[in-house]
Amino acid sequence: MCIKIRTFAVALLAVAVAGCGAGGNGSGGGSAAPSGGAGASTNPAPAVQKDEALAKLVPSDVASDGKIVVGSDASYAPSEFVDKDGTTIIGMDVDLGKAIGQKLGLEVEFQNSAFDGILPGIAAKKYELGMSSFTDNAEREKVVDMVTYFSAGTKMATVKGNPDGLNIDDLCGKTIAVQRGTVQVDDLTARSDKCTAAGKPAINQQPFQAQTDVTLALTGKRAQGMLADSPVVDYAAKTTEGAIETVGQTYDTAPYGIVLNKGQTDFAQAVQGAVQSLMQDGTYLSILDKYGVTNGAIPTSEINPTS
Repeated sequence: MCIKIRTFAVALLAVAVAGCGAGGNGSGGGSAAPSGGAGASTNPAPAVQKDEALAKLVPSDVASDGKIVVGSDASYAPSEFVDKDGTTIIGMDVDLGKAIGQKLGLEVEFQNSAFDGILPGIAAKKYELGMSSFTDNAEREKVVDMVTYFSAGTKMATVKGNPDGLNIDDLCGKTIAVQRGTVQVDDLTARSDKCTAAGKPAINQQPFQAQTDVTLALTGKRAQGMLADSPVVDYAAKTTEGAIETVGQTYDTAPYGIVLNKGQTDFAQAVQGAVQSLMQDGTYLSILDKYGVTNGAIPTSEINPTS
């Protein structure tokens, strides 16, 4: 996923996959949950009451089997990842998705998917929603409808104490770990180009396929810093027992969006209404707090805000 575009024909979907909010590697393989640490449990989302008015907006073809099937690439803690049992998908998106289901009177079933298989799965009606740290942008809104629920950007981390004095605006000559396929790769490349243009040493970019390997490169001191989506960095800082710390502020922020098939107006309104209701009753913040990502909270959920 990247912060994880073809029409429903091949060309437009390709662009859409290229621009997401989290890992974006498309592996679909579930990274193991961090051992110990906050958020690595299977505690259920807080119980919420069904909203009858919102439930009536859910299309009959979605509600008929009593569940909402959600596609998610469970490889990007804390948004979506696989628990220690190797099969159970947990995370912020999962807890929030299940709470949305409770508002709508439906069970929610998360299915692990390669990231680049989720949008085609939505189009083919394999999935009824997509929740996988998708960044909401104008290109995606041409293909699918999106309901916003979180704000994320890029953030940097280093080992405790920042011994190398890392500064996001001067990484020339530094070794920085990053996940392949993310916008952080593009960010580092652009920053490195500025370094060399100014006669300074390039940034030594260390790309890894999985975010877990990025974090391990940092804690193992094979890299001086790492860049990732802000909730991922915040979660890593919370679950590595103080081994790493964040540096500076989040930048290049954009909303995450829940993905629906284009034109499902009532369903989009039901999902948006459920998210907004969870924001108002405190459930939303309690879920974000569980995973240490309240900095990404937004006050209002919107449908296709860039359209």
